[in-house]
Amino acid sequence: MASRLKQLQSKATLASEFLSKHGTTYYKQLLEQNKQYIQEPATVEKCNELSKQLFYTRLASLPTRNEAFWKELDHVKGLWKNKNDLHVEQVGIAALFGLECFAWFCAGEIVGRGFTFTGYYV
Repeated sequence: MASRLKQLQSKATLASEFLSKHGTTYYKQLLEQNKQYIQEPATVEKCNELSKQLFYTRLASLPTRNEAFWKELDHVKGLWKNKNDLHVEQVGIAALFGLECFAWFCAGEIVGRGFTFTGYYV
């Protein structure tokens, strides 16, 4: 156990050294590639304006997302009506998707309880 801990510590040290050497170059390269999205000067007024633009843009997209939801629901209803025509692959993908949703739900519950499996702290 102690040898594994030493290995883990050495790997963490190597990763830390790599990030300290190459992290700033990656950061600068990332900013250079995306400089068209950076607002200069970054004032409070400009940030407020951008947040309002994002909010109202998302709000304006609700009708199209609602329409897409109902189309998807109609498609699922059609699949359910013709469930005899479903292939094993489609059923397997749907089952895996349901299992993934359940796993994310369980992970959220564990995080919400403070990373305990047994219950809430009282």
